[in-house]
Amino acid sequence: MTGCAGFIGSHLTEALLADGIEVLGVDCFNDNYGRAQKLRNIDIARDWDAFEFVPIDLARGSLDDLVGECDMTFHLAAEPGVRPSWGQRFELYTRNNVLATQHLLEAAKHRPGQRFVYASSSSVYGQAEKLPTHESATPAPFSPYGITKLSGEHLCDAYHANYGVESVVLRFFSVYGPRQRPDMAFSRFCTAALAGLALEVMGDGGQTRDFTFVDDVVAATRAAAAAPGVTGRAFNVGGGSRTTLNEAIGLLGELSGRGLSVRRRERQRGDVRDTGADIAAAAQALGYAPKVTLSEGLTAQWEWAEAELARSPARGG
Repeated sequence: MTGCAGFIGSHLTEALLADGIEVLGVDCFNDNYGRAQKLRNIDIARDWDAFEFVPIDLARGSLDDLVGECDMTFHLAAEPGVRPSWGQRFELYTRNNVLATQHLLEAAKHRPGQRFVYASSSSVYGQAEKLPTHESATPAPFSPYGITKLSGEHLCDAYHANYGVESVVLRFFSVYGPRQRPDMAFSRFCTAALAGLALEVMGDGGQTRDFTFVDDVVAATRAAAAAPGVTGRAFNVGGGSRTTLNEAIGLLGELSGRGLSVRRRERQRGDVRDTGADIAAAAQALGYAPKVTLSEGLTAQWEWAEAELARSPARGG
């Protein structure tokens, strides 16, 4: 499990451990957000004897010994985020999203029969011409981040075609929930609302996203590791319906019990106007059916954010 201390990776790790599956977790604690939060993300996992944690930089060298210990690989580690992927940080994106993926696939090519599940992103579609977007749509990334995630997909395809690596690509759409990265919209909104500050919204708030709760993403990822006849394919993993950012902010206002002040900012380069997942393929091949509504998922994230605030040093927790 690469990226085991991250947002999605920590949830997937716990789900596997709870079902009696041994997990070798890998994370390099890159600087996209604080090490302390990432360590808290794996607090529960580290209580399990079946969990082994290895802090390693996947881009550094051969991973044969690491991959050789496992029956399958979940590759969730990445340099995340559309907005920071411009300029000088792009080198980190090519290193952590492309080179690291190639190193893992080089190791996987020597392990026939080992499933390789790659976490990609809806960012590969860019400004989608049709909504909801089907996997057959031609990818047209709108940011350097999206380009590197698509490069990882192409590497999976190449190693599948040439070496028979059993790769499955999952394109995640706007994942949210407890432990969400602090730079992501709902995390920023919850933090600001709890502090009584204005929510900073990039653009007019009319942009739509296919918000997907993290537990649904975990279910899809596990299904991709076990389902027959799915290798060499890519699947959308979305929440099942599109919602405007303004509508989501309205739900957060109800959870906070007060009106929320919003400060509008200029739309950021790389941000697309709308995303929407056609999940018919994942439903048919993976049995995927998102179960958590946006209202339920936001409630879970809000309660988590409240608990995090209560335990922070500033509150004496």
